[in-house]
Amino acid sequence: MDEALINLSRVFRTSAALLVALFVFVTIGASAAAAHTGHEHSRVIKIIEVSGLLDPVEIDYIDAQLQDAQRNWALAIVFQINSPGAAADEDKIVELLENIDGALIPVGVWIGQSGATAKGAAAHLVAVADYSGIAPGSRIGQFGDLSNPQISEIEAGRDRLERGQNAVDAGWVDVMAPTLGDFLLAMEDIGMVEEISTEVEQADGLVRRAIADDVSVTFSKLSLLDQLFHTVASPAVAYLLLLVGLSMLLLDFFTGGIGVAGGVGAGCLLLACYGLGVLDIRPWALIALVISMAAFGVDLQTGVPRFWTIIGSVLLVLGSLRLFVSHSMSWLTLTGGIVLTLAFVLSGMPALIRTRYGTSTLGRDWMIGEMAVAATELAPEGTVLFQNAQWRAKVNRLTPIKEGEAARIVGLEGLVLEVEPEEGGAVDYREMRQRQPDASSSEESDASEPLPEQGS
Repeated sequence: MDEALINLSRVFRTSAALLVALFVFVTIGASAAAAHTGHEHSRVIKIIEVSGLLDPVEIDYIDAQLQDAQRNWALAIVFQINSPGAAADEDKIVELLENIDGALIPVGVWIGQSGATAKGAAAHLVAVADYSGIAPGSRIGQFGDLSNPQISEIEAGRDRLERGQNAVDAGWVDVMAPTLGDFLLAMEDIGMVEEISTEVEQADGLVRRAIADDVSVTFSKLSLLDQLFHTVASPAVAYLLLLVGLSMLLLDFFTGGIGVAGGVGAGCLLLACYGLGVLDIRPWALIALVISMAAFGVDLQTGVPRFWTIIGSVLLVLGSLRLFVSHSMSWLTLTGGIVLTLAFVLSGMPALIRTRYGTSTLGRDWMIGEMAVAATELAPEGTVLFQNAQWRAKVNRLTPIKEGEAARIVGLEGLVLEVEPEEGGAVDYREMRQRQPDASSSEESDASEPLPEQGS
């Protein structure tokens, strides 16, 4: 027994020793791999794509990529810019510019591809970089009045846009580079980065410079989720999402229940709220757009465009034109949003409502002749209660119905019931149609019978 315990103890000690040795081996291997990886990172140039407005999502992404590049001692970090400005607090923008200005590795900014723009805060980002370039056809300028200690007063007062070589001649950027590769080679030429190029002989015998094989150029951009919120924070997308959301909720209100339209509308409004919360908007213009939809709803209830449709159209146009303070939308976006909303509210939505209430699930025919109760006075319009649901209703001006009195449904015009008093009103439409053939047949039979002879 004692010998068995001794053998078992030896097995445990041996196993423990093997586990310790394995742990040490794995730890040393991981350290070596990390050191090797860190060495590889020293030959990396990070390219960060920056497009659209510099909103909080984009700014946080730029700052995170800059910190990551510094931790791994990348050769350089280059921002490829195409931005019309910023949609964030000035303090947040200034903090980003200070981080770029104090970076421990070279920071380059290239305004490209051709046709790209760097305006406002994006132009300041170009100004604080260690080296900058611009593609032919791209523009920079309109720095605005951003109070940044790293930008001189002369730079901050530039309110014009310069294009391509003119921007280089004005001293706003360092070099004109048609491609990103040309810009990287230009950074090597001035000693901004260590040697990263090699000579490559082409098929025609000419020798050109190219990025060396041992230099890794990595491209990064926002993740899908961040890209979604970044896209929503653009003026055109936020504006269109707002109109779609309000229209879908209005449609869902008239079609009854919470369905697909309501879900789509709620989702669009949530995204629009985020975008409008980031952007600089006029609150009264936003309220005007919401009220315009309520005004459309009033006339949709009657089924006929009237006074409230005109009010809604005016508020829709006014709110659309004045929604954003410092951001602009193209006339194509504005015109499309206004025209499509009016077409949907004035034409598409009434057709959908008629289709919804014209189905057999509700059935107009069986409602005619049924009794309802006036929830308000009908003189001539008001509300009636039918099967525990409130309906808008109207009655002939000569036969008003007081609140609480019974009312007979004699017709349905859109979503409005035509009613009459239970007594003293016109004959039920169905009875009228049924009696007309009987009356005509009786007249024909009377005409066909021979007249009685005189004196009989």
